Amino acid sequence: QVRLVESGGDLVQPGGSLRLSCVASGRTFSTYTYAMAWFRQAVGKDREFVSAISWDGGSTYYADSVKGRFTISRDNAKKTMDLQINNLRPEDTAVYFCAAARGTRVPKIRHDYDYWGQGTQVTVSS
Repeated sequence: QVRLVESGGDLVQPGGSLRLSCVASGRTFSTYTYAMAWFRQAVGKDREFVSAISWDGGSTYYADSVKGRFTISRDNAKKTMDLQINNLRPEDTAVYFCAAARGTRVPKIRHDYDYWGQGTQVTVSS
């Protein structure tokens, strides 16, 4: 089993920045390789892909809506994954979820991820 815990969500003004973190734990997380990703879900909307990173950090992917503003990274020694968010917009308001998918593929579809955190709320408002 893999447990994921997100943190870093907050209320920020438009144009502001946040850094979200996800900490992974569980014996199998150290045994197998996992791609990791961030998804987000706004009120009344489906959960959508934001960004993903390969197990070794060598490949990263972003939704078009966040390219140039969001940066994903991971530290396998610390079992953490971060999402640096700059130039926040009101439309970025959502609960942000960390997810892990076992293997070397890097899925961008919600249903391809095996483990999920509980989410952290990001609210962008003046």
